[in-house]
Amino acid sequence: ARTRKWNLDTSAPQNKLLANELVQVRLWELRGHHFHPVSSGAKSQRGTGERERAVRSGPLSAVIHHFVAMKLVDSVFLLALASFCQTLDNGLMRTPPMGWLAWERFRCNVDCKNDPQNCISEKLFMEMANCLVTDGWKDLGYVYVNIDDCWMAKERDAKGRLVPDPERFPSGIKALADYVHSHGLKLGIYGDLGTYTCGGYPGTTLDRIEQDALTFAEWGVDMLKLDGCYSSAEYKAKGYPQMTKALNATGRPIAYSCSWPAYQGGLPPQVNYTLLTNICNLWRNYYDIQDSWDSVLSIVDWFSKHQDVLQPQAGPGHWNDPDMLIIGNFGLSEEQSRSQMALWTVFAAPLFLSTDLRSISQSSQKILQNKLMIRINQDPLGIQGRRILQEKSYIEVFLRPLSHSASALVFFSRRTDMPYHYTTSLAKLNYTENAIYEVQDVYTGEIISGLKIADNFTVTVNPSGVVMWYLYPIMYLDQPFSFLNQIDKSETKKFHPFPL
Repeated sequence: ARTRKWNLDTSAPQNKLLANELVQVRLWELRGHHFHPVSSGAKSQRGTGERERAVRSGPLSAVIHHFVAMKLVDSVFLLALASFCQTLDNGLMRTPPMGWLAWERFRCNVDCKNDPQNCISEKLFMEMANCLVTDGWKDLGYVYVNIDDCWMAKERDAKGRLVPDPERFPSGIKALADYVHSHGLKLGIYGDLGTYTCGGYPGTTLDRIEQDALTFAEWGVDMLKLDGCYSSAEYKAKGYPQMTKALNATGRPIAYSCSWPAYQGGLPPQVNYTLLTNICNLWRNYYDIQDSWDSVLSIVDWFSKHQDVLQPQAGPGHWNDPDMLIIGNFGLSEEQSRSQMALWTVFAAPLFLSTDLRSISQSSQKILQNKLMIRINQDPLGIQGRRILQEKSYIEVFLRPLSHSASALVFFSRRTDMPYHYTTSLAKLNYTENAIYEVQDVYTGEIISGLKIADNFTVTVNPSGVVMWYLYPIMYLDQPFSFLNQIDKSETKKFHPFPL
């Protein structure tokens, strides 16, 4: 409807792009422009669509005016790319992807002679695939087995093709992909848009993009992470969209993870998120995560500080990626592990484990396999949550709107002294619906029934820990009948307490 209002001929390539951006503007309005942190006296308006019910609506006219002004700035850049750039057409990752990724835990360990259990080799990835199946990970949605850097031989073959290291991957990547697929899993691989990978292995230069995309497709690869070491900003601006086109041309659905934003500071104007949401399934925005609590906090701080820019970009098929889960390694306490899992879930982040699944502790496995947590992460609306409140008591509150009028709340403590008793109400957190809510604690499973927005409640949050709630309305008080009686009976199942 909005493209017709603008009298666009959507058969023209440049107008297809413009029409798509008009749609993105509307989604931007629905997902984030209007979804503000708590402020005194704030009011909310509810729309009729599910996404509009989940978030607060804003003035579309102002958005369109802003959009028109911005077209004068960025349309030249976008249209310059239109001759070889097209939308990533794979239909993948409608919810945040889940799986296992080698890098943070195993890095570029290629010493299979002295450390055969932990070196980057086909043995490592086959064993991780086995663990995903036998230990229940696959059934929960962790289906990607992702190779990172240092899998290649130091030189391409005589035909210019990438080849795996013959000693560490003697069976080849095709055989590894077949093995992973036979277990009902998917294989991800790593490349780098530049002369070399970050680890010094052969990179994908502009003249090799089509060849490498075809090689990955012939091997049966299901996901590509394309890094950006050893290349310029101009090189990346050409290469990342070119890889989108090349992946589409293979005919194989290959999910596409772009590291482009992380090399350009992660923010506009250096990063064009309108373009990214059309050519990538997910993208790294910020620095690599390290095995430390300080690293986790730096990512949370950066994502929260820039949430007005980042939050509207996330949605089905295109996600911000704050990097891997380091739960189960060496740098986080149990409380901090719970916090990372909860915050990544509120961020609608990809859930890529980077730990040794062969020896992971039961406590870490319990956190990562929390069924209600995963259900929230995988919510089909795909709205990224936001930090809505920072208290002087060093308690922060994060909120993520979910489907069926539900929501997730995270009470996060930055304190380092002792557990803190935090008292608030849903009204103080800007809930305005005149409803009665039921609450389920995501970690303990405890149920609180009959909560009204004006009711005060207290949560006890441990230092560097979280309390996470899953909330859903069970009755609207301004209606003559219970909310559950107003909807189809099949829908009421969505509001039952979730078995942990």
